Amino acid sequence: MHPMASSFPWATKVLVVVKGTLFVGFVTSNPTDPNVKNKLFTKIVYPGNDFVFPEGLIHFQFNVGKTDAFVFAGLSCQNPGLITIANEVFGSDPPITLYVLTKAF
Repeated sequence: MHPMASSFPWATKVLVVVKGTLFVGFVTSNPTDPNVKNKLFTKIVYPGNDFVFPEGLIHFQFNVGKTDAFVFAGLSCQNPGLITIANEVFGSDPPITLYVLTKAF
């Protein structure tokens, strides 16, 4: 399993680990309280564990074990949408200029 940061704008995702060890997490976005920053939540999940990625939040999963990983994932919507963050930002055609990317990140 390759690491990928993505978001499903219209669905919650549930991941159940059958085999392997994954590092998973998500980042909150646009908190309503101006004193609260976007917060990263992470966890190491093992066989038999599950993890819920809230609707619309940028999230990732990465195999950190020494074996292949096998998971079941389910979404709360038949049409969840998909935004693959790195592909969208760094793989556009024409590309976003380095000046803009530098200022944004």
